[in-house]
Amino acid sequence: MGMGCTLFILFLALVLDRIVGDPDALWRRVPHPVVLFGKAIGAMDRLFNEKRLSAETRRFNGATGIAVLLAASVFLGVVLHRVLASFGLFGAAIEIAVVAVFLAQKSLHDHVRAVSVGLREGGIEGGRQAVSMIVGRDPATLDEPAVCRAGIESLAENFSDGVVAPAFWYALFGLPGLFAYKMLNTADSMIGHKNAKYLDFGWASARLDDLANWPAARLSILFIAAGAWMAKGRAAARAAIGAALRDAGLHRSPNSGWPEAAMAGALGIGLAGPRIYGGARVDEPMMNASGRTVATAADIDLSLRIFSGACAVLAFAVLLAALGAGLF
Repeated sequence: MGMGCTLFILFLALVLDRIVGDPDALWRRVPHPVVLFGKAIGAMDRLFNEKRLSAETRRFNGATGIAVLLAASVFLGVVLHRVLASFGLFGAAIEIAVVAVFLAQKSLHDHVRAVSVGLREGGIEGGRQAVSMIVGRDPATLDEPAVCRAGIESLAENFSDGVVAPAFWYALFGLPGLFAYKMLNTADSMIGHKNAKYLDFGWASARLDDLANWPAARLSILFIAAGAWMAKGRAAARAAIGAALRDAGLHRSPNSGWPEAAMAGALGIGLAGPRIYGGARVDEPMMNASGRTVATAADIDLSLRIFSGACAVLAFAVLLAALGAGLF
């Protein structure tokens, strides 16, 4: 399958995911592929991350384990693609559906929109309940502006690693690249924590995930800027890019700061800053500190319009690339 065909499949998968998303009825009956990835990572954790092992051994085990899981993901992707390719258009349709499963446009939009709806219909408790579904910080410590910031930050960060990154790795390497990326990203979310249990065992997963998300995080600011232009105008697009270039490095993550700072600039608000995770205070500078400090549900709604525009521009860019690859 040529690059043009791969990109056209990606374009249709982006459209399908934006319209259909993750149907709950389906995943109640069969396990989501990411759940299966998580089971494999959990088994690796139980078998090779025992407390009695030295730090060096746990680091070796974690690196070896993620290497094996990534190799298995690539192998699975190669085999599945070859099987589907043998079925012609029917196989291509199945591949479109498979790729769409690993994208998160509609599900992310719905989860963040629920925060805005929760605040409007249920007050601060409604907002806290909704935001607790998508962020790791303690919702009881959040006032209404903090709930709004948390939802917006989650939207921006997950646009990068839940939409742009899987699209990027599928565009480059097809199903093997997509499966390997999702395996790695799932591993980082499960074992990439800087605590006593995972500091060594999850070190390789966390570092590789940083590398895998490096391109998408920086590309994401262009799509967010385009979405800001569509939602607010040229000045918002310039502010998005300016804030990302200036403030991305203030974030503790080498990647998350890029889309979050871009969204902060586009909205004209400050994001990040001090917050509480698992009972521990995380002190971080505010990105776009000159912006408004009080975020509102209206800012969530605007961030969702920017996100929708960014997703549309991403799909359009993929379509143009597919047509270009097909023609030339």
